[in-house]
Amino acid sequence: MRYPMMPALCAVLLAFPAALRADMLSPDLLADELAKGGLVLYIRHAQTEKDYADQVTADPALCGSQRVLSEAGWHQARDIGAAVAALSIPVGEVLSSEYCRAWQTADLAFGTYAKTPALNFEPAESYSSAQTAAMRDRVLPLLLAPVAAGTNRVIVGHDDPFEAATGIYPEPQGVAYVLRADGGELTVLGSIPPDGWPQP
Repeated sequence: MRYPMMPALCAVLLAFPAALRADMLSPDLLADELAKGGLVLYIRHAQTEKDYADQVTADPALCGSQRVLSEAGWHQARDIGAAVAALSIPVGEVLSSEYCRAWQTADLAFGTYAKTPALNFEPAESYSSAQTAAMRDRVLPLLLAPVAAGTNRVIVGHDDPFEAATGIYPEPQGVAYVLRADGGELTVLGSIPPDGWPQP
């Protein structure tokens, strides 16, 4: 569920400029760029059974306390991984939040992942400016860090932390954003919907 951006969040995004947006490339061109390596692929976790804010009550270590992937989400995650492999997109490190729906998406898609709390939510439905800044300050280093040559860094995370870092709300569930970091500047090249990966 999309919650309206609170005034405090707007103020933070004005104070800390969002990622630069290039002319958005088509999925075919994004796949071509990803095949070259050196980019970050940020995937919002696959579809869940319900869409609601669970970050206040959820324990990231307990799947039963969280929203979980639906059967459609399992298929969605596998299809994303199959598309990446079919397009010969090189995958290096795969990072995930500690929430079950994120690491399960990573596991189903890529068969590997490393969990990091840097990609977790702040425990609130309406974020204060400090909470938004905290998410931004945790996520941006993962987006800006150098990527190993000939690979792409895959990050499987959530909507609000990505929005805090870039100013872009990623929807729907399963959408993938392609980003390039250069000299500390982040450029969003475009996005690929979960059912919009090109055929090789």
